[in-house]
Amino acid sequence: MTIDRLFVSYMGLIGGVTGAVLVAVPAAGDVWFRPYFWVLAAVAVFDVAGLLIRQSRATMAAVSMEAKLLGFAIGIVLMVAIPTLAGSSAR
Repeated sequence: MTIDRLFVSYMGLIGGVTGAVLVAVPAAGDVWFRPYFWVLAAVAVFDVAGLLIRQSRATMAAVSMEAKLLGFAIGIVLMVAIPTLAGSSAR
């Protein structure tokens, strides 16, 4: 599995979990740190982890920009679609 596919899968998981949290606890979307920043923070966590791994092992490739955009878009779409399809009032 390439690092790009791993990242896109990770972002799908993050988007799904974020959407599920917003369905289970709709008030979680009203905190000062908005849910779309949760997804963005997950991107940053993956990037920092990849950077730390690359410092110790130079053979690992970086995530491509296309994969980052696709993964972020998938995460946001799932974050919005899951509460919408569940009929939740989450934003």
